[in-house]
Amino acid sequence: MNEQAPVIAVLLTERTRRMMLDDAAIAQLNALGEVRWPTGAAIDATDVDQLLHGAVACLTGWGTPPFDPAARQRHPQLALVAHSAGSVRTLVPARLFDDGIRVTHAASKIAASVAEFVVAEALLAMRGIHRLHHQLRNGGEWLDVRAAVPQKLLGSRTVGIVGAGYVGRAVMRLLVPFGCRVLVVDPFLHDSEAAALGVFRAGLNDMLAQADMVSLHAPVLPETRRMIGARELALLRPGTLFINTARAELVDEAALLAEIRSGRIEAALDVFDNEPLPQDSPFRDPALANVTISPHAAGHTNEAHLAQGQAMVDEIGRLLRREPLQHEVSRAMLDRMA
Repeated sequence: MNEQAPVIAVLLTERTRRMMLDDAAIAQLNALGEVRWPTGAAIDATDVDQLLHGAVACLTGWGTPPFDPAARQRHPQLALVAHSAGSVRTLVPARLFDDGIRVTHAASKIAASVAEFVVAEALLAMRGIHRLHHQLRNGGEWLDVRAAVPQKLLGSRTVGIVGAGYVGRAVMRLLVPFGCRVLVVDPFLHDSEAAALGVFRAGLNDMLAQADMVSLHAPVLPETRRMIGARELALLRPGTLFINTARAELVDEAALLAEIRSGRIEAALDVFDNEPLPQDSPFRDPALANVTISPHAAGHTNEAHLAQGQAMVDEIGRLLRREPLQHEVSRAMLDRMA
């Protein structure tokens, strides 16, 4: 590689690198310039500084330490942070946007995985598949089990979605063809966009009171933190399915646990205030048959991981060829996204 080749820093942990980059993506990256790879299994702030020396672009992901707000002063050539995950708020300080560093992310590539997970949870809950399985396994009589577990058609339900970002819209696109009536709570969703998606805009309280199923897809912002508390949960009708694959901070977890324990609602939870979920967490109680829990897994599929890495390798290529970026995060977007 000649001395004029652009330097590209890979700021991925070994584990994340194996998830995100296949042989073809690595070969493509190596063809773009001089690629610097971390040598250890983990990465700390010192590693980041060393790898960024002279770099024009960097590839980041889960496990990359947050950038120092003064990073541009130490690395004046750095032009692009290509983030192979979704949220950039805790990774890239606003000052770096102001200093002219461009940021791109792979959130749109994660959306399909989360959306499929949400629909899977909805179908399992509506048809009571977990309960059918466990009751039969525990010796239940064939017809008695079938009669004891209500069967609901997803397509006849009213679904409330909080947040019309990448994931929220992906969920809408999957649910609308079922025939669901979809109510969306998002101050940034325009009527024309809602009409194009086949959904209806609604206020939070009205949506909660009408929905048979609620799915959260909002970012954590000052105005959304703990936006679902005891008052809001009380608006849900008995039997409503409450799904959270977004962020635990959107919900008052104690109030949600109380509603679940009452048996009034059902829930499917992929995110929690404390992760990993402690072994003694009340959410692990086998007696809570009306809640399913998962280990923050909604966005994790092999195909999505490779698409995320490939998308960011492609973005670095576009930067170096002076082509428009396809997944750029602007400074204006930063204030209202995850």
